[in-house]
Amino acid sequence: MITPEFLAELDRFEAARDRQARSERQGERTTDAVGEGLTFADYRRYEPGDEPRFIDWNLYARTDELYVKQFEAERNFTVHVLVDASASMDFGAGEAHKFEYAAKLGLGFAYLTAREHNDFRFTVFDSTVDRLDRGRSNRGEVMGLVEECNAVDPDGEADFEAALADYAATIDSKALVVVCSDFLGDADAIDAGLEALASNQLVAAHVVAPEERDLPSTGDTLFEALESDESLRAYVGRRFERTYRDRFDDHADAVEGVARDLRARYERVDTGAPFFESFGDLWFE
Repeated sequence: MITPEFLAELDRFEAARDRQARSERQGERTTDAVGEGLTFADYRRYEPGDEPRFIDWNLYARTDELYVKQFEAERNFTVHVLVDASASMDFGAGEAHKFEYAAKLGLGFAYLTAREHNDFRFTVFDSTVDRLDRGRSNRGEVMGLVEECNAVDPDGEADFEAALADYAATIDSKALVVVCSDFLGDADAIDAGLEALASNQLVAAHVVAPEERDLPSTGDTLFEALESDESLRAYVGRRFERTYRDRFDDHADAVEGVARDLRARYERVDTGAPFFESFGDLWFE
């Protein structure tokens, strides 16, 4: 289960990275262009969860109403997070659970995007898409999304071509699209789905559990498909393990090749790795 304390950890993570960046820049030429590219555009009424630092206190003194500043970047740039919620994502235990790990990656993008006063959208998908956010890009919205993600029961089969293409049709402004998935599906369908999103900046976070690449058992073993009723009994020996690993790596390489051909960023994410190590690789190019 994802806990709200995760967001406090994100704050500490971002603060630590900021300190590291400032330290690395010591002695270099500095600039006064703080917030470059974030041009003030308008006000809107304060909503619970908005960052207090964006409140215009001078306006409050004149009107006795709370308003927050909006910036041009907030209007023109949106981060779209799509998290795979198909049955194959219901795999792994504890902090290595694929869906929870992927959802935390997406929540991290949403939370830090809101801190940078940009908009975000948060959606889960299998054969269809289900948008979870309510259109308010602030801390309170992300807190609500933590509960929404905990309520998701990964199920069904991912239809990468239809679901991602349907979502792409809803994007109407400059955007960064982050897809967090195990990409277990037909490579051509994955190609078609990602291609539909590729007119935007695109990040493909390929979430893999350690037990998926290396078979956890040997001998006579029953394999059950997560996204269908199919099962297979086979004897797992060294040759079987080697063949399985080769096919797994070939598929992962194919997904990476699809992303590369579309000029998208691709990151293979091991759910056995420390979360913030993986998130840092995604958030910071």
